[in-house]
Amino acid sequence: MKNNDVGKSEVSLIAEPAVLGLIGLAVAALVLGSTDLGFTSSVSKSLMIPWVLFFGATAQLIAGLMEFKRTNIFGATVFTVYAMTMYSIAVTLVISIFTGASFDITHYGYGLIGIFIFSMIATVASLLTNKVFFAILIAVDLAVVLLVPHYLFGFSPWYAGIFLLVTSALSFYGAAAILLNTMAKKIVLPLGNPLWKR
Repeated sequence: MKNNDVGKSEVSLIAEPAVLGLIGLAVAALVLGSTDLGFTSSVSKSLMIPWVLFFGATAQLIAGLMEFKRTNIFGATVFTVYAMTMYSIAVTLVISIFTGASFDITHYGYGLIGIFIFSMIATVASLLTNKVFFAILIAVDLAVVLLVPHYLFGFSPWYAGIFLLVTSALSFYGAAAILLNTMAKKIVLPLGNPLWKR
């Protein structure tokens, strides 16, 4: 057996990780969005941490590392970068809630600018994947860009919360589509063809 054949057989034994990554994003975006929209009390913000840490960060990190193994550069990069973003959010929450350390929250805003730049690059790349992934990234772009003025200038995060809920809904749909389509071995829920034809 050739080395190439070994690599292909190993990849085929790895389950599709995108479902895990999308569920992680969906749950974290739901929790963060509901907070930005004021559905939960500001007193309970500390309870956001486990959801952001385990779903938003760890689930996406696992999915991203599995995508590296599958040589899927798009999934690997997007999931791992968003995982690091969620870890950063969780640590920021811990510092701001549980420590007496002085901090400047505008650092968070500039970090989000960096994530927005990456997210725009990923959005262009998603044109080569499918319509659902493209829609998810557009929603993420809008949520992030609307959070920047919140942390830099004190604007309301309400509109960002709307797009976080849109991100959550689209991610749940994408996860359901990949799971059902993979198990049924046919299209149950469509993801849509790529918008950028190679």
